Amino acid sequence: MKLARREFLHLAAGAAAMPAVLRVAKAQTYPTRPITVIVPYAAGGATDVLGRVLAERMRGSLGHAIIIENVSGADGSIGAGRAARAKLDGYTIGLGSVSTHVLNGALYSLQYDVLDVFAPILLLGASPYVLYTRKTMPANDLRELITWLKANPNKASAGFGSGGLHLVTAFFRQQTRAQFTLVPYRAGVTLMQDLVAGQIDLAFNTSDQLPLMRAGSVKAYAVTSEMRLVLAPEIPAFAEIGLPALSFSAWVALFAPKGTPKDIIGTLNAAAEEALADPAVRSRLTDLGFEIFSREQQTPEALAAMQTADAAKWWPIIKELGIKAE
Repeated sequence: MKLARREFLHLAAGAAAMPAVLRVAKAQTYPTRPITVIVPYAAGGATDVLGRVLAERMRGSLGHAIIIENVSGADGSIGAGRAARAKLDGYTIGLGSVSTHVLNGALYSLQYDVLDVFAPILLLGASPYVLYTRKTMPANDLRELITWLKANPNKASAGFGSGGLHLVTAFFRQQTRAQFTLVPYRAGVTLMQDLVAGQIDLAFNTSDQLPLMRAGSVKAYAVTSEMRLVLAPEIPAFAEIGLPALSFSAWVALFAPKGTPKDIIGTLNAAAEEALADPAVRSRLTDLGFEIFSREQQTPEALAAMQTADAAKWWPIIKELGIKAE
C-alpha cells in the first residue's frame, strides 16, 4: 500500500523527532533509581557527615535514596578517580574538596586532570583552618607564638593530614620564617590526639575541633578565613595580624564525570540547592564547622571558577615550597 506524500512526510518528521522526545522524557524521569555519591575520605569525618546530611535531605527532592560510598586513600585521589570514570548517567557522582579537585593535581602524578575530567555541580560549604597548639604552649597570641618558634628553631613539630593541611602548614612556615619539623599523619583524629597529649606542638585543622579548645585541651591562635568565624569570634584571622596570604578555604562540592548531560547536572544542582536552604541542614553543617556559600555561588559556573582560581594560586606555591605527597 502506497502512502500519500503528506502522510509519509508526517511520519518521517515524527520519526526524526523521536530521539529528542526520548531525551526529554529521560530528563523528566531522572532519577529512576538510587544515586551513589562517592566520598573520597573515611567514614566519620566532617566531610563524610556533610555528605550524609545532604544525601538524606536531597532524597526527598529526588524521590530516590542517595547512597554514600566511602573510597579513601591517597588524600582522596583514589575516590575522586573512581568518580571521574563513572558512567555519564548521573547515578554515580562525587563529593570533592579543594584537596581532591585542585591540590592533588600538583601533589600527585594522577592518571586524570583534576580541572578537566569533572563536571561541576555545586559548592556546598567551606571550612577554614584553625591554627591549634598544645595547651602548654607559653605564647598568648599569634605574634608571641611566632616569636617562640623563631627563638626555638627546629625544636617544635607540626602535624598535618590532608594535602590542604600540608600546604597551609608549610606555607605558614615559609611566611613566618620559622623553623619547625613537619610530621605527616594518616588521620586527623590521631593528629589531634597527639596534639592534646603534647606529642606535637602545633597543627592546622578544621573548625569542628574547636570544642577541644573550649575544653582547655588545646589552644587556638588564628583562622585562615578572611573574616573571623561566627563560631569563634574571639579568634583573629591571619590577615588581621599581617599575614593576609594565609587565607585558605577548604571548600567541599559536588561533581559529576565530565560529559554528564546538563539537564541531569541541573536536576542535581536544584536538589542540593534546596537542601542547603533547609534550616535544619544549615544548622547541622554550621555545627560541623562549615560556612555555607550564598545562593549566587551555588552554581556550576561558580564552582568551576573557584577550581580555576585556587589552582592558579596554590599550584605555583606547592612547586615553590617543594611539597610532595607523603
